[in-house]
Amino acid sequence: MDNLSQVVTALEQGEVIAYPTEAVFGVGCDPDNPEAVAKLLALKQRPVEKGLILIAADYAQLAPYVDDSQLTEDQKALIFASWPGPVTWVMPTKPGVPSFLTGQFSTIAVRVTDHPLVQQLCRAFGKPLTSTSANLTGEPPCRNVQEVESQLGAHLKTILHGETGGRDNPSEIRDAATGQIFRQG
Repeated sequence: MDNLSQVVTALEQGEVIAYPTEAVFGVGCDPDNPEAVAKLLALKQRPVEKGLILIAADYAQLAPYVDDSQLTEDQKALIFASWPGPVTWVMPTKPGVPSFLTGQFSTIAVRVTDHPLVQQLCRAFGKPLTSTSANLTGEPPCRNVQEVESQLGAHLKTILHGETGGRDNPSEIRDAATGQIFRQG
């Protein structure tokens, strides 16, 4: 069952949705809508200081948020060699990227997904989504639609039906400038 258009409509209306990613389900919203991000943070009981990941269909969707002029050609080559794929990179932000996305940092975490359904969703929506694991604080991340409905169903407008990418662990998170690994994939 394809409910992509329903999910895109919910995003356009400032709602929080759930969708399958490479390893677990994520919850996300329009990264340019402060009210939607506030709903997401409240749902997750996540402090704004932590910042959020943006997930996109391609690098062009991330360009408005990322200042890659602060990176060397070698650093950029390493990033682009890992995409699309399960590596999230922490990159410098362009001026004006709101703190509700970056948290307490001058950087933003971004990923070009290789999950075909998420690529389709980001293309249909026309921009990246925020991405954080679909679970309540202290609960394990959801790995299927039924787990999402059980934990978060009452708080979500809709769920993009599909399967995760089959990976065991959430995406690796690395610093684009130093190569430091913040979270092992």
